[in-house]
Amino acid sequence: MKPFPRAEISSNALQHNLQRLRQLAPNSRVMAVVKANGYGHGLLNVANTLVSADGFGLARLEEALAMRAGGVSAKLLLLEGIFRQSDLHQLVEHDIDTVVHHESQLLMLENESLAKPVTVWMKIDTGMHRLGFGVAQFQLMYQRLLACPNVAKPVHLMTHFACADEPDNNMTSAQLAEFEQLTAGLAGDRTLANSAATLYWPQTQADWVRPGIALCGVSPVVGDLGVNHGLRPAMQLMSRLIAVREHKAGEPVGYGSYWHAQEDTLLGVVAIGYGDGYPRNAPEGTPVWVNGRLVPIVGRVSMDMLTVDLGINASDRVGDEAQLWGLDLPVEEVAEHIGTIAYELVTKLTPRVAVCLD
Repeated sequence: MKPFPRAEISSNALQHNLQRLRQLAPNSRVMAVVKANGYGHGLLNVANTLVSADGFGLARLEEALAMRAGGVSAKLLLLEGIFRQSDLHQLVEHDIDTVVHHESQLLMLENESLAKPVTVWMKIDTGMHRLGFGVAQFQLMYQRLLACPNVAKPVHLMTHFACADEPDNNMTSAQLAEFEQLTAGLAGDRTLANSAATLYWPQTQADWVRPGIALCGVSPVVGDLGVNHGLRPAMQLMSRLIAVREHKAGEPVGYGSYWHAQEDTLLGVVAIGYGDGYPRNAPEGTPVWVNGRLVPIVGRVSMDMLTVDLGINASDRVGDEAQLWGLDLPVEEVAEHIGTIAYELVTKLTPRVAVCLD
């Protein structure tokens, strides 16, 4: 018997999405971003499936070390860089690239003795105003990196877009122009495009693209679907009905008793809740796919279960499967109902959810 709840991860969909992104960015190498446990799809599941990716981007050193321990030999890049000076020796030992976005990281490189230089990607703040060297700092910090013996040459260059998921917002064009002006004539590879920029702003694709959520078949743009770009959902979140109950008009269900049935119906209880990472704030009407149709959540999502209105003529039975999102119910649509983004849904699943790669 299959475990439940479970996240079914399709290796075929992951591979298809990588190839589709290569078609969309034919002149770029692909740095597959697999942070946050591979966007909830399993870090090594994704990495060992996407063996043809040109490299992998991660948020933390611990993720990169887990990749190396899992047998991944491809290029790895720490997108937030190092947090401690001692981390530099781990980069050397395990051949891990690092982003440098702050002078404190540059000082670590300048003040450590290393067995060999580290490959560095210098992050430039062109408008995100979160991480990166500002325009006024750029030339000085770039020259310091070039002068540092612990930095492999050439220094690579990158930025991050603030509004690439808003196709009508011209800030992406402005950031691109800023980046190009600052880096004109400099050596080294360039990477600018995340998932949204790869899909919507092809002029930003440069030497490397950095897709993350798009590899999972999910669109990063609210109101859009991954399938609109030829992508396939890689995750199906599945559970089962553990009860089917007759419910009379006027009766409430769940904590707080705030939902009352307007008419006689049948309620289904699905074995998933906020203890599994399904959002507690999912409102009444959020869809669930049961036996070929959408049924609405009613009542409050609790820790271990939620309830759906199956309808008075339903023939559903205990043990029938329920899809919370997946092939029949895009995660982007569920996220819109809940008032969040698909990124949050797929990355917040807890260890109670079995992750099954097929």
